[in-house]
Amino acid sequence: MNRSAAGQNLPDLIVGANYHPHDSDPATWRRDATMMREAGIRMVRLGHLAWDTFEPSDGDFRFDWFDEVMDLMQDNGIGVILDIAVRPAPLWLHRKHPSIDITDANGNRLYANHRYMEDVGDPAFRSHAMRFADALTKRYAGHPALAAFGIDNEPGDGPISYSDDVRSRFIAWLEAKYGTTEALNAAWAGHRWSRRIDDFAEVGLPKSGTYTGAPERVLDFRRFVSHEVETYLEELLDVVGANAPDALTTTNMWYYADQKHFDHAPIAYRGRITRAGNGFYPGGSIIDNGGLRAALFGMARIQYENTTPFWCTEFTTMTAVPGSIRKSAYASLILGNQLVCGWTWQTMHAGEEQFLQGMVDWDGRPNRKLDEYRRIAAEFAKLEGRGFPYRPRPEIAVALDFPSQIASAVLPERHDAQAQTAFEAVIDRNLDARLVDLARSELDYKLLLIPGVLVLDEAAASRIRAFVERGGTAIMTSYSATLDADGHAFATTRPGRLDDVFGIRVGSYEETAMLNELAHGRTGHEGLDLEFDGRAIAAATPRFDTVELVTADVIARAAGLDGDRPLITANQYGAGRAVYIALPARREVLDPLLESEITRLGIDPGPSVPPGVMARAVDDRHVLYLNLDAEPKSIVLQGKATGVLRETRYDGGLTLGAYDAEVVELG
Repeated sequence: MNRSAAGQNLPDLIVGANYHPHDSDPATWRRDATMMREAGIRMVRLGHLAWDTFEPSDGDFRFDWFDEVMDLMQDNGIGVILDIAVRPAPLWLHRKHPSIDITDANGNRLYANHRYMEDVGDPAFRSHAMRFADALTKRYAGHPALAAFGIDNEPGDGPISYSDDVRSRFIAWLEAKYGTTEALNAAWAGHRWSRRIDDFAEVGLPKSGTYTGAPERVLDFRRFVSHEVETYLEELLDVVGANAPDALTTTNMWYYADQKHFDHAPIAYRGRITRAGNGFYPGGSIIDNGGLRAALFGMARIQYENTTPFWCTEFTTMTAVPGSIRKSAYASLILGNQLVCGWTWQTMHAGEEQFLQGMVDWDGRPNRKLDEYRRIAAEFAKLEGRGFPYRPRPEIAVALDFPSQIASAVLPERHDAQAQTAFEAVIDRNLDARLVDLARSELDYKLLLIPGVLVLDEAAASRIRAFVERGGTAIMTSYSATLDADGHAFATTRPGRLDDVFGIRVGSYEETAMLNELAHGRTGHEGLDLEFDGRAIAAATPRFDTVELVTADVIARAAGLDGDRPLITANQYGAGRAVYIALPARREVLDPLLESEITRLGIDPGPSVPPGVMARAVDDRHVLYLNLDAEPKSIVLQGKATGVLRETRYDGGLTLGAYDAEVVELG
């Protein structure tokens, strides 16, 4: 049992629901709270997307109705995550301060037809948002139902604004960063295509990161946008800290939305959000595990190296196949999740999500999804005091870098796609992994994967060099260490700043289909065959690097091409080892390489299970098993054990049914 700062006794594992009391009336609230309590729901997330319900006009705060909701939840033993609903902004605020409106890249001011249509860097928006946050947090900081304050919702979603006000703030940001136009021109390659800037007033807002655009300018503009979102969130956290210094904080941190993707790493590494959180949406399939792996990667890219429990503040309902929600819930525990909070309690009567299926139908009657959440809650209660929430103990890290995610948009494969491939290659071996920011992490691991980290600044390069020198193993894939911090291609030998560590020179790249015209006599063939450790590996990639050996050894070569082409090299540097893969992250290549390196490094292999089973030793006495497949799986146990979920004794083993989970207590 865990106690929140507000005094809530929280279970080790929590089942919750997202609830929208502003959609209904007190009689419905009472009915729903009773249903929640009886279903084992111990947490509700309230208040999101409802600013103008609390403040229907400027300065007119109305909290009396919500006091009743909070009291009702307390009476039913249900804790509250209270979101500070400062986006979307009310229409009255748009009318009063048109400067907060979004302006598109063509200069058109947009009406707020959709959510998240506000410029969070606008001073008027921030002033009103912080005033609202101040009033809300003061009102409920001491309420006994409060479990945590939620910091915004999906802060990376919504379009970027290209208004004149944004341009003015961008210019001020550039002046603070560069000081002079000479320094700006050096960073922005102003001599290219006659785009030299003689006065900061000549700066415009870049709109494209493609080959027809100016990538250095786009990179700086996206850093500026990121900075504004980050400082906006920090201001919200300051308000909470002033009014409720002991309160837990969480969020639905979808920072990597395609529209307003920002750098979450500074906030994550400062640890100011005490329960990192996001929406867990693996899709509704129970057969296809691709969505499940992607959702786990989504958790990892928000948690970074935080060791506090994770909260899935939204969790799938919709039309998920029966049993798939439970399967996803147990998979999330393996990454340290503590909260499964269904989105949403009731199928909504109006608005954009009126056909998104919840746990309760339009008329208030529960459906099969609530039955599944009820089962999860009952099983989670059995796990109380048995080592949960799990605290991962990783020996492997995967690098994730914001500038590389932005700059790699022009490449055949984005950096974060490579990072996901690398992450999945680790967790599919039932090993813990952390995503790390290279410039901030102490890199206290045995193995570091660097998957397509395109932009490499001096701080990150120094951390990698020191990591290998003191005995770590680094595995870097293609597209890495190509650009410096300004977004310029290195004029020095690649991999930039680390060529001596990896013992190679990376020259130009080849397009596989072009070389395969000679090897296979046809166009469009991207297959690439490797010879690695006595075995043949077939992969596919649009590009691969030309690698020249300096001090490195070849451990895999291309087969069937026009000459000797090293594709994987290894170099001893200091007490460690640096491995370079001349193509982007591919499971066909990573899997055998990881198998070799993990064995060589003596990394704990984790529980022994058949393929298709996820497993973690939660502590010295408890092991979690989850069958991802439709076929039953036999698990070998050493001696006798108790199945906590089935309440069954096992002697020497157990059989996991299709998509089933079990927690075994040894002895």
